[in-house]
Amino acid sequence: MRRTDRLFDLIQILRNGRLHRASDLAEHMEVSVRTIYRDMDTLVASGIPVEGERGVGYILRAPVFMPPMALTQVELEALHLGAALVRQTADAELQDAANRVLAKVDQAMPNPMFGTLDGFGKEIFAAPEVEASFELMPLIRRAIRERLVLAIEYLALNGNRTRRRIRPLQMEYWGRAWTMTGWCEVREDFRVFRIDRIETCLDTGETYTEENGKDLATYLKRFYAEHPSGG
Repeated sequence: MRRTDRLFDLIQILRNGRLHRASDLAEHMEVSVRTIYRDMDTLVASGIPVEGERGVGYILRAPVFMPPMALTQVELEALHLGAALVRQTADAELQDAANRVLAKVDQAMPNPMFGTLDGFGKEIFAAPEVEASFELMPLIRRAIRERLVLAIEYLALNGNRTRRRIRPLQMEYWGRAWTMTGWCEVREDFRVFRIDRIETCLDTGETYTEENGKDLATYLKRFYAEHPSGG
């Protein structure tokens, strides 16, 4: 692979906003860790907003400009529907981001060919259980990106209240509720928690290193083996 292609691929990987270790990147790109260090130095020197250091990891925090692209009317409609969903079912930070995305796309649209994105005639109405999750979602999203360990107090549907130390892996939206899947350090297994039933959620100040058998890929492999239809 040419170095320019590798640098482009690294940017695409970093765009998910998560912390990536140089060793993981090196394995994925099939190069040495030292090569990744040099590539990161090159990206920083070229103005790409990569933060991090050797031995810890790298994360892309600031926005990266996307190349021009052509969208069909149906693709624009899908974009609007996704943004409408976010505006009604996610926390304030994501709602604001969805509004900004729509405003940017509206500004670039060739009126009057398509009109504005708000003219596609779709609206989403969130259930109360969804809105109850909004307060904790920013912290959980940051914990997923930065691999933070969270300390939570959870009230289960059966009334049991437990305290857990969780490595958050992903959030899931089920139509009437958000859940958080993570590795529970107390139970030594994967657990799924309804976010609206998390009574307290604190950043412990600790980070974790991704481990085989405790990562999202392992969880998803198990989940789809047990639920072939995906639900």
